[in-house]
Amino acid sequence: MISIEGLKVEFGVTPLFEDVSFVINKKDRIALVGKNGAGKSTMLKILAGLQQPTGGTVAVQRGVSIGYLPQVMVLSDTRTVMAEAEMAFDHIFEMQERLARMNQELADRTDYDSESYHALIERFTHDNERFLLMGGTNYRAEIERTLTGLGFSRTDFDRPTSEFSGGWRMRIELAKLLLRRPDVLLLDEPTNHLDIESIQWLKGFLKASPGAVVLVSHDRAFINNVTNRTIEISCGRIYDYKVAYDEFVVLRKERREQQLRAYENQQKEIKDTEDFIERFRYKATKAVQVQSRIKQLEKIERIEVDEEDNASLHLKFPPAMRSGNYPVICENVKKAYGTHVVFHHVNLTIHRGEKVAFVGKNGEGKSTLVKCIMDEIPFEGRLTIGHNVQIGYFAQNQAQLLDEDRTVFETIDYVAKGDIRLKIRDILGAFMFGGEASDKKVKVLSGGERSRLAMIKLLLEPVNFLILDEPTNHLDMRSKDVLKEAIRDFDGTVIVVSHDREFLDGLVTKVYEFGGGAVTEHLGGIYDFLQKKRLDSLNELQLSQPAAAPKKEAQPASESKLSYEALKEQNKKIRRLEKQVADAEERISRLEEAISELEVRMATPEGAADLKLYERHQQLKQEVAGQEEAWEAALTELEELKK
Repeated sequence: MISIEGLKVEFGVTPLFEDVSFVINKKDRIALVGKNGAGKSTMLKILAGLQQPTGGTVAVQRGVSIGYLPQVMVLSDTRTVMAEAEMAFDHIFEMQERLARMNQELADRTDYDSESYHALIERFTHDNERFLLMGGTNYRAEIERTLTGLGFSRTDFDRPTSEFSGGWRMRIELAKLLLRRPDVLLLDEPTNHLDIESIQWLKGFLKASPGAVVLVSHDRAFINNVTNRTIEISCGRIYDYKVAYDEFVVLRKERREQQLRAYENQQKEIKDTEDFIERFRYKATKAVQVQSRIKQLEKIERIEVDEEDNASLHLKFPPAMRSGNYPVICENVKKAYGTHVVFHHVNLTIHRGEKVAFVGKNGEGKSTLVKCIMDEIPFEGRLTIGHNVQIGYFAQNQAQLLDEDRTVFETIDYVAKGDIRLKIRDILGAFMFGGEASDKKVKVLSGGERSRLAMIKLLLEPVNFLILDEPTNHLDMRSKDVLKEAIRDFDGTVIVVSHDREFLDGLVTKVYEFGGGAVTEHLGGIYDFLQKKRLDSLNELQLSQPAAAPKKEAQPASESKLSYEALKEQNKKIRRLEKQVADAEERISRLEEAISELEVRMATPEGAADLKLYERHQQLKQEVAGQEEAWEAALTELEELKK
């Protein structure tokens, strides 16, 4: 589908990569990996046609379409969700206008026997067939189905995109890509602003996608579940592995060991040759051999060993005063904006030394509760911060509070104390500020770079209670490992708001789930929580929370059994309704395909005169309307049950 030959990219004296060649085939699921600065995002931009290489060629097979999702999205705040999604059909709207102009021209002209008139009819027929095949007549229904599948309600369609958080805006962009049905998907850090459920949806979508996928992501679990091929960019070259990410890690380690052995053997050979030259340089009897060895040394192609991340770097938070036993206690905390209740009756106690995760869909109140804890917004109920609690808070807006006139190095040097000051360069390198990047002024840094710098700054401040809101956005795998180890060794209390399962695994011992206005406590790690969620529906989890409900008198055994049986029956009804909704959607899809095929036939001169085709068309339309009514009724009943 896409062939890359002899690709070379230069930004300075040293090429970013050169002589890079590979082919992207249909059904390929490629993880593009490499350390930050290796050129992953640049490669995606070149494949998308947004950036030109210094040398080489990128040949895209004729008719192959490419969809590109950048790290940073630019959405117009003047459009609604529906209007933004409709941009996926710009090509259809253009064709619609072209067909309307041709149709008007056919109506206005009277030279019916001329060649140009017949040519116009042929062109109109051909374009109209293409229009129908592209779904030009039912694009609105397709948009609605896609947005609904991504979690939007029908009331969201007319809301401006500016009202949505980053995760929901990412879904809008994903919806546009899905609706365009590109043959090749290029995704740059697609999970950065997605919650766990959105990531699960995206994983399913990519697995089912009929085209090729090229993916850059620092989410290990995500890329390992999605990809079947790994391309590593290292030392300006690429290494192509026809395996998923986990297998690639093993093979890369083996490759590096082989390189290291070959490098050591070559270094020994070079040293022996240099010693011989030095020993016999001034002996006339050995002049021929010396010259031969010099030429031999010049011809040696030096072996490079792939750079390896410095995993031995350890960060430790500076010692802080011991806090009280209960850093945070919430009693019947409620937050509402007008009639919209974000959460209510939140009762939780976080003990000193606990590391807990806040998880849930975007917009369910995770960051809102954090702001309540930080006393940044008003709320109802009682929220107590414990004795001697010193909070270190990381949120996206922390990056905006940095002094813009300082350099990266000066920013960290200002807060570093004691022996850690000797390791500032190493720390900056671990968070992708190695070399000249440490001398950049804060004012020229991108949003992601500022976030990373704010994170380093926080790591060096003496605190006993950390609150981290999406800390792993903009961090690569190495940086995440350094941060995770520092938090794991931290002897204080931690709240992590994150969608990154790999990061949370082995780090937290308690999960608070936000959803439906409630905050539910789950003991255990993140994978315990996810396993429980797969086995039980969210509805079951919400119904089985005795802690969230006021205590009642003990019920007789028969009543408890009845309650259990009623719950079981309700879950059975939910599963039946879910099947009805899915079946209705499948029937609607089949009917719409049949209508499209019929419309193609109706657009031909023979079909235009066939009344039976029009009767069948009308019949199919009525069947679609009936199925849509059944779908809507089942969906409404399902949503009521899940409340």
